[in-house]
Amino acid sequence: MAKPKPITPKQPSPYELMATRIQKIINSQSAQKAKAALLERLPDESPDDWAQILSEIAETENVTLAHRDDGAVQLFWVVPQDD
Repeated sequence: MAKPKPITPKQPSPYELMATRIQKIINSQSAQKAKAALLERLPDESPDDWAQILSEIAETENVTLAHRDDGAVQLFWVVPQDD
């Protein structure tokens, strides 16, 4: 009987790695308490991936992006009240 080939896990793309990093920042306890987070693109991250993720974040309801002069982006959000 032939042995099954070992399955090698798929490596995350650079975009997925950046998205995971940003998700950790947004989900941090301090960001959740302040309902704000400062996002910065790392030097090794693609400007196109950065633009794409900011565009996707901007489409989210109750979220505001403020682009800073230093290239970072301040993210603010509001949690709507249930009626």
